[in-house]
Amino acid sequence: MKTVGLFAGVGGLEAGLQAAGLRTTLLCEIWNPASAVLKKRFPDADLHGDVETLDGLPGEADVLVAGFPCQDLSQAGKTAGITGKRSGLVGHVFRLLDLDHKSWVILENVPFMLQLDSGAAMRTLVEEFEARGYRWAYRIVNSLSFLPQRRERVLFVATTTDVDPADVLLADDVSARIEVQPLSSAAHGFYWTEGVRGLGWAENAIPTLKNGSTVGIASPPAILLPCGKVVTPEIRDAERLQGFDADWTQPAEEIGRASLRWSLVGNAVTVPVARWLGESLLQPRNFDSSRDKSFDGQKRWPRAARFDGTTRHVVEIGSHPVWEPRAPLHEFLKFPGKALSARATRGFLSRAERAKLRFKPGFLELLRAHLLHMESSTYSDINTFAVAAE
Repeated sequence: MKTVGLFAGVGGLEAGLQAAGLRTTLLCEIWNPASAVLKKRFPDADLHGDVETLDGLPGEADVLVAGFPCQDLSQAGKTAGITGKRSGLVGHVFRLLDLDHKSWVILENVPFMLQLDSGAAMRTLVEEFEARGYRWAYRIVNSLSFLPQRRERVLFVATTTDVDPADVLLADDVSARIEVQPLSSAAHGFYWTEGVRGLGWAENAIPTLKNGSTVGIASPPAILLPCGKVVTPEIRDAERLQGFDADWTQPAEEIGRASLRWSLVGNAVTVPVARWLGESLLQPRNFDSSRDKSFDGQKRWPRAARFDGTTRHVVEIGSHPVWEPRAPLHEFLKFPGKALSARATRGFLSRAERAKLRFKPGFLELLRAHLLHMESSTYSDINTFAVAAE
């Protein structure tokens, strides 16, 4: 099967689908740093810039994929909704489908789209697809199924073929294998920028990698290592935590600041999530219809649902389609992490100490010890720790 990718970013969706056996024929991406990555990583695909000037799709393509912009849908963004300037670009998906029907469509976005404006974004999407004769299914999938990063995203699959999209997206379901472990034996991720209302705490994993600021100021989560050191991951490990090869985004440095790579990684689709989806697309499973529940009376969009051509159904299913083996987080990291600065640590502690949150026993004490080390003359010139050596 051949694919065309709109709003491709650095090609996380497309890389995963290619790993499953699909082939990318066209990529559309307007941001130059991301385009530089695509040009290097997908040398056989045609590359187009602005989706607004794209006047058609390759006739040989079977699948249209689009991780359309989430800035207007995300809690971290302006939440302008599906009609916002950026997220409203999804309308070009339907414009292009009307010009050249594709039998499969895959969309990806943030879970907040299910509740924003009382679900207006999701309602718009499904009504547009249903009006064009597509059956559809969607679910929230967590990257933690594949890698030590807790990252939930909505995957939406629509088709006009005889294949049930539920057999592609909703057949696999397992329980998460998350073990609560002592601070001394496992790494723990958290958002050092928070500490009052939340923490983003993750056992043996990191919370969601974010895209940082629009001017390329990175804000990766912190990691408390079993040895007691507190670091933020290096960009190459951030790429690996998204399933890319290390230095996947390095070509972006030919266009702009190196720090922009954090935005590229934070905006990306996790590669093994897309690989699993591609494998399911090529070899559909068997959806268990006993998971169906009535859609009638729903006041909000559920975490998973489907449309069989006649009726919408709520689907009771988790966010972990599989659970792939992985190394413990502190062993997964291969590159020197940057020590969390004294200023950042001090700011986090000042918020945490006046918060009403419950912290894991010993966590704040280890943060205070880290702060003392960072403020001491012994550590004042140390900026990195050799994480891999731990």
